[in-house]
Amino acid sequence: MYFPVSRLRRTRQNEKLRKMVRETYLQVDKFISPLFVVEGNKIKKEITTLPGQYHFSLDMLVREVEDLKKIGIPAVLLFGIPDKKDEIGSGAYDNKGIVQEAVRLIKKKVPEMMVITDVCLCEYTSHGHCGLIKSQATSHKSQVYEVDNDASLELIAKTALSHAEAGADMVAPSDMMDGRIGAIRSTLDDSGLSNIPIMSYSVKYASAFYGPFREAAGSTPQFGDRRSYQMDSSNAQEALREVMQDLDEGADIIMVKPALSYLDIVKKVKSDFDVPVAAYNVSGEYAMVKAAAMKGWIDEKSITLEILTSIRRAGADIIITYHAKDAAKWLKEEA
Repeated sequence: MYFPVSRLRRTRQNEKLRKMVRETYLQVDKFISPLFVVEGNKIKKEITTLPGQYHFSLDMLVREVEDLKKIGIPAVLLFGIPDKKDEIGSGAYDNKGIVQEAVRLIKKKVPEMMVITDVCLCEYTSHGHCGLIKSQATSHKSQVYEVDNDASLELIAKTALSHAEAGADMVAPSDMMDGRIGAIRSTLDDSGLSNIPIMSYSVKYASAFYGPFREAAGSTPQFGDRRSYQMDSSNAQEALREVMQDLDEGADIIMVKPALSYLDIVKKVKSDFDVPVAAYNVSGEYAMVKAAAMKGWIDEKSITLEILTSIRRAGADIIITYHAKDAAKWLKEEA
């Protein structure tokens, strides 16, 4: 007796047919490339923890942005690393700060490039936390401290404003202070900058995947950790509450960070809210691929494109990734 078999492999027989029925495509115009900018001149120094990524001085940064533009990358996300830090992170909102100067230069030299700025205090504070320290005392057992959420909001909003006034096309607050989206939105609106969108790190987990970035940005906390304000990696419903709060306060794009270990969250945020969703393919995810590829254990191109496709398939409209430059070249080759 013959039983009909559903032969799903019929549409997998060759590449042309596979492309015809392919559900998810990677596109270069979905990528944002993170860049680290430092003070000085003629600096392009490879970051030890992020092979293939660099610290750029302003002059070298422009060359990199020009290269990214040529291969179709539409946007960069800037992280500033100042020479000097203090307890209140004053370099973050200094109108002549490293990020502000980088924004002005990019918009002058490569005006077509969308410039997004990371808004946080951690790279600028001497203690490495994302907000002001309210209290700090030392007992015989442990160091006790508290990040002052409400006092930090004014400085975070001030930072966002300084970036926007320098010419940033979008601001991206990553501090995870409660109420910072509302504070930034009000500050921008009151300053006549109501058209500047906010891409909020709404769902930012306290993750071990950030290690290479913290080395690159010099933002490792000098005491304690960030678990009191970044999310517990076990929680999913809390992520939805974070998203709802940020949308209510005026966020335009929602970010989930990290991406690869939180694809379920990306999918849930996209399906529950149907707003533009970004996912950050973070430093630890990148570094693991690079390390395995350098050992010859994996094919870097194949696994990178597979990872990025999985992020898109989960529902991300935008992917922030250190692989952006390589992925853009590989996609062009395949096309």
